[in-house]
Amino acid sequence: MSARDPNVEPLPGDPGLPQAQRLAGKVAIVTGAGSRPAGPDGPVIGNGRATAITLAREGAKVVLVDERREWTEWTLDLIERDGGEAVLVETDVSSAESCQHAVERALEAFGGLNILINNVGVTGPPGNAIEVDPDAFDRAMRVNVTSMVMMAKYALPPMIAAGGGAIVNISSVSGLLGGHPSLLYPTSKTAVIGLTRSMAAHHALQGVRVNCICPGTVYTPMVASRGMTPELREARRMGTLLQVEGTPWDVAQAAAFLVSDAARWITGIALPVDAGATAARLQALSPRSDGGTP
Repeated sequence: MSARDPNVEPLPGDPGLPQAQRLAGKVAIVTGAGSRPAGPDGPVIGNGRATAITLAREGAKVVLVDERREWTEWTLDLIERDGGEAVLVETDVSSAESCQHAVERALEAFGGLNILINNVGVTGPPGNAIEVDPDAFDRAMRVNVTSMVMMAKYALPPMIAAGGGAIVNISSVSGLLGGHPSLLYPTSKTAVIGLTRSMAAHHALQGVRVNCICPGTVYTPMVASRGMTPELREARRMGTLLQVEGTPWDVAQAAAFLVSDAARWITGIALPVDAGATAARLQALSPRSDGGTP
């Protein structure tokens, strides 16, 4: 956990409490609801933590799922400080039994389930097809893809029994673009997009909408922990059309929209939240010295 005190310092980019609670009466599970430590000067909010807090502010009762309890304790504290309700589940979602336990805990604590945010993901092993370790590749695919299948396996029946629900899977712009230095990460994130579309088709008539979000260069604890110089961070910011650094709150706001009734006619999409990075190459829009464009 970061040394920063949430009772003293404002959370970077925090939009604050919403004017209306669109998710009042809903129950949500958020996997990866904690944030890994990124050092005393690193970011303290990841996509899962920001999403859990945002859903709670929108009125949902939230089940916070993560591999280590200490990663989610601060998330719980922040939710309760805002007057929200949440419970912790320390579990490894790469295990089918653990996924079943997380859903059972939601039903036990809050009596139902309406929303699932599949946020857990790892960078995985480095290397191309020649270099990558096959066993490490399999383990990372189980975390990044199979865990979403297993969570849905147990979450869908209570959703359907309640008349419907909404699932959001977190992918990445790496699932939309080539050029990543490793094979595992973009492969798994592309698989999440296909998984989302298939699940959307399978469960639409049962009242369950399934969408995914493809975050861009968001500054998170996971990113910071891998090493992020000020120069690289600035280059990431300037590589987008808006030239604004993304925060996990941007991802969280998109997730809250997709699981709300405001998105009742949206299913099966892969939504880039990336400041326009996948819309166009920035250099293609830069003016030439003669006043034209390349």
